[in-house]
Amino acid sequence: MAIPLSITRRVIISIVTLLIVSLGASETFGRVGHGVIPPAPDYNDSTQWYVRDRHADADIFYVISTETGDYRSHDGITCHYADTYNDSVRPALHDEMTGVESLLSGELNYYSPYYRQCSLQTFASDSLSVERLPLALSDVRRAFNRYIKQLNQDRPFILAGYSQGAMAVLQLLQEMDSLTYKRMIAAYAIGVNIPQSLIDNCDFIVPATGADDTGVTICYNSVRDPERVIHLLGDNNAVAINPVNWRTDSTPATLVTVPSPIIPEMDQTADTLTVSLDPTTHLLLVKGFTGTDYVLPVIGKDGNYHSREIWLYRKQLRDNIEKRTRVFLPGR
Repeated sequence: MAIPLSITRRVIISIVTLLIVSLGASETFGRVGHGVIPPAPDYNDSTQWYVRDRHADADIFYVISTETGDYRSHDGITCHYADTYNDSVRPALHDEMTGVESLLSGELNYYSPYYRQCSLQTFASDSLSVERLPLALSDVRRAFNRYIKQLNQDRPFILAGYSQGAMAVLQLLQEMDSLTYKRMIAAYAIGVNIPQSLIDNCDFIVPATGADDTGVTICYNSVRDPERVIHLLGDNNAVAINPVNWRTDSTPATLVTVPSPIIPEMDQTADTLTVSLDPTTHLLLVKGFTGTDYVLPVIGKDGNYHSREIWLYRKQLRDNIEKRTRVFLPGR
């Protein structure tokens, strides 16, 4: 399937633009406690979803990453959460939904909820994360419950999330009941930290060990070297698999890909990357990346490829979602 570059370019550009603008707002206006709390999304309202119904036998439920920075409300108070009804906030959320749908969903149905995600500045400290994440997670919980009870219609599903969205996926796995879990093809928790203690205390977080096991959780964090890890995103991780060769040992894999989602593919020279797992840190080590590195504001580090976790492995992820779905639905 051809990848619509116009969509992926829009996604990255909107992320960069929003974060630059919102960082300036944060520094200027500061914080006032929790700031403004936007209205809760009503998940009976179709405007609070992005959906592609292909009448397929299985779905993807995808939770987007952090697309919001601190911003001012109309009365001048700083807001640390996305207002899902605000037309100036929604476009960045929508662009990730459509971009990931075009890259990964293939022939599956696709459901992605708007939610009051925390701003990027939230992840500057552990205390802010602990304070603010529960509101975002509560929205995703309500959206998932609505999806399971009224939209899914007992179909098997892929559960997926990236960065803050992956944190929500882990929360859903901890709260999932056994009947729902039996319909889960796999969970893709991309760019997040899964400590051993969480595995030990959650029966439904089962680390993937290969390319076609089901009911498992797929996780990885890409860096140039272990010193480039971002706190809260891979620095205490016990779950990792190489999305190029789908191995959990240090066997290296070769990945040929253009480095940038912004520049048209025809205008780029493909990188030949060597991708391998570090058995000690469970980080994905990427060698040979030549693109101009995009460093996340606030929490980013040069040589950490968190912003490219989906782009670099887009073909492998799409093919793997299709493979695991075929295994789960034999003969369909």
